[in-house]
Amino acid sequence: MYQLIKPLLFKFDPENIHHFVTGGLRRASRIWGVKPFLKNAFQLDDKRLEREVLGLKFKNPLGLAAGFDKNADFIEDLAGFGFGFIEIGTVTPLPQPGNEKPRMFRLPDDEALINRMGFNNQGVDVVAHRLRALDRKGLIIGGNIGKNKQTPNEDALGDYIKCFDQLFDVVDYFVVNVSSPNTPGLRELQEKEPLKNILNSLQHRNRKNDISRPILLKIAPDLSDSQLDNIIEIIKETNIAGVIATNTTISREGLLSPESLSKETGGLSGKPLRKRSTEVIRYLSEKSGKAFTIIGVGGIHSPEDAIEKLNAGATLIQIYTGFVYEGPGLVKRILKGILKVVK
Repeated sequence: MYQLIKPLLFKFDPENIHHFVTGGLRRASRIWGVKPFLKNAFQLDDKRLEREVLGLKFKNPLGLAAGFDKNADFIEDLAGFGFGFIEIGTVTPLPQPGNEKPRMFRLPDDEALINRMGFNNQGVDVVAHRLRALDRKGLIIGGNIGKNKQTPNEDALGDYIKCFDQLFDVVDYFVVNVSSPNTPGLRELQEKEPLKNILNSLQHRNRKNDISRPILLKIAPDLSDSQLDNIIEIIKETNIAGVIATNTTISREGLLSPESLSKETGGLSGKPLRKRSTEVIRYLSEKSGKAFTIIGVGGIHSPEDAIEKLNAGATLIQIYTGFVYEGPGLVKRILKGILKVVK
């Protein structure tokens, strides 16, 4: 059904149609009988899909990546499609509108998206309040945190600490986002010393609590091997739980789309990212001796793509752009594919 209506949806601005569809999902899920329908149509419950990772129990290894539900507005509704976990954000201390519109573009010839959203969100206080009121029903929720655009890099640590403290009691794990290409200067925080400072400071706060939360680092696919070696070293030194590989790319290599689309600035996601994100996962896994958890994301549009990530060394996986192009049925198809190869 989704493939029948997708051409109509793709006639409209990507950001506007995103709000239209998610709003419609919220309204529909309030109708009697819709939630049981979603469960029967989209969810796949099987003990063989369960994973013990990061000290947490996931009902399956497939999650929804950050960016889709920035403000934790639709967690209960999206959970109906069978995700094992949902990552909200990126959340910043203060609300911010993000970059000027238009800021999201479809590249149908490449089955890709370019976005330069710029961490548009309602701020950590609003998101934390919404999560406290949520009926989670065992769903694992990750909190992806970043800095405000107006915060200079030398003060960025304070932004990450505020988000960490405010979300600590309402998320199950944290993701430190220093790899988005859409906040000026943000990727400079991936350099060794500023990154160690942020991660060590968060870990210090983590240890002060009766319980600690797993902290992961989301990295760019555009890092060189030497930079990836630094990431491995930093993870071992700071003792964080692992990485999410990868964020969107600034590369435009090999695109089929017309230049009018491909020249748009921002982060590219979708099928063109599949190969590079898998390469990064494999490199980190092999060079580290599987020393930490890797959540694989980037270009997963099929069960085969998902299994490729898992075989490369990912323990969990996430989708976003594939969800847009393939529809909600992709979740169940991926899980069925994993069951076929699970030991």
